[in-house]
Amino acid sequence: MEDILKDVHIEGGTVTNVQFVTDGCFTLPDGRIISDLPAFCRVVVNLKPTPQSDINIEVWLPQEIWNGKFLGTGNGGGAGFINYTPLAFGIRRGYATANTDLGTSPNANTLIGQPERWADFGHRATHEMTVAAKEIIQVFYERSASYSYFIGCSTGGQQALMEAQRYPSDYNGIIAGAPANNRTHLHTGFLWNYKAMNPTPGSTILTKEQIDFITHKVVRQYQGKDGGAPGDNFLTDPRKCNFDPETIPNCNGGDYNNGLTSEQLSALKQIYAGPTNPRTGERIYTPLPYGSENCAGGLELQQDPEKLPQSLLYMFKWVFGADFDYTRFDFDRDLDTLNEILAPILNANNPDLNEMKKFGGKILMYTGLSDPLVPYQDALHYYERVIQDQGGLAQTQEFFRFFLVPGMGHCGGGPGLNDIGLGVFQSVVQDSEYDVFTALVEWVEHGKAPDKIIGTAFKDSFAPNGISFQRPIYPYPKLPEYVSGDPNLPSSYQGVDHERGGVLTPAKRYLV
Repeated sequence: MEDILKDVHIEGGTVTNVQFVTDGCFTLPDGRIISDLPAFCRVVVNLKPTPQSDINIEVWLPQEIWNGKFLGTGNGGGAGFINYTPLAFGIRRGYATANTDLGTSPNANTLIGQPERWADFGHRATHEMTVAAKEIIQVFYERSASYSYFIGCSTGGQQALMEAQRYPSDYNGIIAGAPANNRTHLHTGFLWNYKAMNPTPGSTILTKEQIDFITHKVVRQYQGKDGGAPGDNFLTDPRKCNFDPETIPNCNGGDYNNGLTSEQLSALKQIYAGPTNPRTGERIYTPLPYGSENCAGGLELQQDPEKLPQSLLYMFKWVFGADFDYTRFDFDRDLDTLNEILAPILNANNPDLNEMKKFGGKILMYTGLSDPLVPYQDALHYYERVIQDQGGLAQTQEFFRFFLVPGMGHCGGGPGLNDIGLGVFQSVVQDSEYDVFTALVEWVEHGKAPDKIIGTAFKDSFAPNGISFQRPIYPYPKLPEYVSGDPNLPSSYQGVDHERGGVLTPAKRYLV
């Protein structure tokens, strides 16, 4: 079988390694070990759909417990590596599972002057991975997969929506978490926040204590008033929050951990306002969500002169070169240049999903309401545009449902619900009531659309610590509202329709 796999014909691709892993453990390139794995065959492939391309994928094939299905999985950030966590997730559930580095190895900052690799990152690598994986599955099992699914969050969510929009027959079911689909404007938002905090590098940096103080003040003012329980340390519906930064004490003369300087307050106001075109006043992107300031990926990262430029400004280097100077970026002229080059290949903003619907495909999208990296407002606005394209909410919910998750940070974690079945430890019950992936499978294969999922908050976002509380989440526009009883139990909540929309809307030209 090893020789057969090495010789499998993959257009534009070469199998570079075949490995049988039978002892339950796999050693990652960095030396860490993933354990509790079923016996599987690991196939490594290099794909070159263009001469400039350099896409790496891995396909993991369960040897004894294959359920007859295929799972494509997403990456994160600028990628540049194989994401092994979802590979392990997939084969533990019996799926032949694939992942790709999106063609950006060793990291996204190295792709200056390589436009074909930008297209690989934007959409092509995911599709090429899917095609190659299905060919390998056919050879290994001597039959094709009966169903194909895709799971991704953040960049993986962008991959998910790109598949639905550009390659609608690749997958029967898709989970798009916190999708970074409005890509060029998302990163423009990062730059906006960074410039607000760094008129010159390090000039108005907030301490961790100050950031915690801001979030505490926001949440304390609105906790229990937006449908959540009175003691919540997160917001259930941040759209109901109209926080005034002027209520934060001025600390020009003293207590820096419980107040802001005038310069810091001005920067925070810019961040809450969100990016706008300085010439026309048009909104470019959504602002940082209230209550997310101190979550992972929040203000502490987005103001950091060392970390942020390396991790989140790579696409500006693609267009403007390695010596890109953020202080000189023009949110009018330079953004137009960025969009002209990158928006057609990176942004998955097309609300027309009719081909996916005709194919019989199903989509579940979710996003955390405490996510500071990919704000929930953008996913909500995208869903509203799909509703408009479909002619109504009911028509949309026939194949596409959207869940807002109170207190979830970026793809998980956060002060509230941090797991809906996609966690590393697989600690929630794997049924359609607690596990969003099982809910998707039930919908695709048995026609049972999910009307409610029980979200779980593990203590310190770490499943081995045990459950802190659970709460139901519902398809948009419903959110859980506290009724009575123990606030830690899901039975104490009911689903209530909240307002549709209610978020700041970017100008039309910034939605392509």
